[in-house]
Amino acid sequence: MISTEILVIGGGSTGLGVVRDAALRGLRAVLVEKGDLANGTTGRFHGLLHSGGRYVVKDPVSARECSAENRVLRRIAADCIEDTGGLFVAVPGDDPAYGDEFMRGCQATGVPAEEITPAEALRREPRLNPKISRAFIVPDAAMDSFKTLWANARDAQAHGAQILTYHRVQRLLMNGQAVTGAVVQDVRTGEEQTINADFTVNAAGAWAGQIAALAGLSVNVLSGKGIMIAMNHRLVQMCVNRLKRPADGDILVPIRTVCVIGTTDVRVPDPDEYEIEAREVQFMLDEGEKLVPGFRQARALRVWAGVRPLYQPAQQGEVRDTRDVSRTYTLLDHPERDGVQNFVTITGGKFTTYRAMAEVTMDSVCRHLGTARPSTTANTPLPDSQDGHYYWLGARLAQREENLHRDQTLCECELIGRRRLESAFQQRGTTSLDDMRRQLRLGMGPCQGGFCIYRAAGVLHEAQAHSAIVANTALCNFLQERWKGVAPLLWGDQLRQARLDDWIFQGLLDVEHLPPASQAEAQ
Repeated sequence: MISTEILVIGGGSTGLGVVRDAALRGLRAVLVEKGDLANGTTGRFHGLLHSGGRYVVKDPVSARECSAENRVLRRIAADCIEDTGGLFVAVPGDDPAYGDEFMRGCQATGVPAEEITPAEALRREPRLNPKISRAFIVPDAAMDSFKTLWANARDAQAHGAQILTYHRVQRLLMNGQAVTGAVVQDVRTGEEQTINADFTVNAAGAWAGQIAALAGLSVNVLSGKGIMIAMNHRLVQMCVNRLKRPADGDILVPIRTVCVIGTTDVRVPDPDEYEIEAREVQFMLDEGEKLVPGFRQARALRVWAGVRPLYQPAQQGEVRDTRDVSRTYTLLDHPERDGVQNFVTITGGKFTTYRAMAEVTMDSVCRHLGTARPSTTANTPLPDSQDGHYYWLGARLAQREENLHRDQTLCECELIGRRRLESAFQQRGTTSLDDMRRQLRLGMGPCQGGFCIYRAAGVLHEAQAHSAIVANTALCNFLQERWKGVAPLLWGDQLRQARLDDWIFQGLLDVEHLPPASQAEAQ
């Protein structure tokens, strides 16, 4: 049994923001997540730190929120941000007159924007469509969501918080009309544990409605599926948006050594059940061609989907197009709204606004608990961001060159050394190679694990003293997860890469005939 002051449900950006905010206020806090951190929406988006420019016309409230938090995150999370800058450009077929509406929206919402000539835009981004008619600069940037979440987790733990991954909420504990905690189950062992809490925060994102239902509450969170495609090269160096109202396939974000085109927005009935359709992939590639001629000839590396949590009050009626739902966040104060005590839901919003969402949430929680403890997260840097220096693309290469002859390189794409992987395994106590992917970016480069993941499985077996069957199971599970994102893109260079991987894992290692996972479970 665990007793705590604050229980946070959900291990995405909002939940991690809340648990860190609570810990920095001096409150005892526990976070539970049914999978690994960043396993949901936060780990499945395009990596854009919003300036707010995308929403200045259609959703000015969200634009103001993003603009304000953009400045805060640059101050406290610099090590997680690559300051690429952003461009909004009008390509043939876009209405050039929208630029005037866009500029008025920027001025009204406080989003810094400057119009430059098409020639200047092409000088900065030579691969752009040479027929662009208008261009605006905004302070967009690329932000590593995995790095950000782990920095929040480390800081929360350093201030006394406890984080329980792979713990699913089975039921909420109720005392009359008050939530008093939860019963959670370790999904790896089946063991149940009771967590008594003075206050519970539902930060489960697209799953927030399911958690609220455990308290007998109705919270209408719509699931908006968006697909993204990673291309094998940085075709642009700035975050590039189409100069029009938000639509599908209208943004290209350079993130690390690749670039990501996004995104669609399709309502799905279940955040755990959705498909990536071939027509969606082809449409995205077509839209990329409008921004960067020759886009289709580049190698499409991986496709994935994430589900946005879009809050829609029931009284507003049925929504046909999820793009019509505001991207602003909503705090549902259940004691005042529904008479259910010691329980709030925070939902909606953007990755860019996660910290503000956490501050607003904990302000409400402290008010209900009758304690005056102001938030300090807006001015307290995350670990590794204390010097205020932004991440730069050559950072990992520079680090590897310092110990090139003293440490074995396991992942050439992401420049991960053996010592770092061994340390992460020891720190996490996990047998999942996919957990290492989320923490270190293991296997996220062009080969998608083809050359590094069998080495990592060997390290798991040797350094952690796990049986060969455990290591083999981890290897097969990782390959299966990577295959999901590669299978829809099997043509050209990507097909050749997949064929090479098949020769490695089937032809040489014969992974299909390794001992089954059931033997690992029996040990």
